[in-house]
Amino acid sequence: MSLLFVFLILAALYESWSLPFSVLLSVPIAVFGAFVGLMLRKFDFDVYGQIGLVVLIGLAAKNAILIVEFAKAELEKGTDVVSAALHGARLRLRPILMTSFAFILGCVPLWIATGAGAAARRILGTVVVSGMLAATLLAIFLIPVLYVIVERIAGSEKKVATRREEEAEEVLAH
Repeated sequence: MSLLFVFLILAALYESWSLPFSVLLSVPIAVFGAFVGLMLRKFDFDVYGQIGLVVLIGLAAKNAILIVEFAKAELEKGTDVVSAALHGARLRLRPILMTSFAFILGCVPLWIATGAGAAARRILGTVVVSGMLAATLLAIFLIPVLYVIVERIAGSEKKVATRREEEAEEVLAH
């Protein structure tokens, strides 16, 4: 149900049925990183891991939304899909890296927690830190690729070009 609602909200935000796929397809990278971290540290996936996964999915989706939003704006200016995706990724790279690494470093105390209740904090920290590392290091390269693939499948580049031609004809007619 939550995936459906997120998809519908993103579809309304972008006014497109295809763009939300670019965002949602990047989330499994973060989830994969979280499970790899849990496996490497030999932790169980319990309720604390699930809470960390919810936080992680939100942050990974936020990074994808930033790149896709700027790429969409560039595409609407008339740039081709590949250049738009690269421009969006290049423009948002530093802010994404800064927020991601600030979040990761802020969660390091959870990763190395000791004392009473430390097991729960370690699991939460492992999920968030390892998942966010995967999302940051891998997804920032894959999100533009997913954007290009989804846009080419949806044919949005041709729709934008057709809309521009119609607007130009309309301006010339007046």
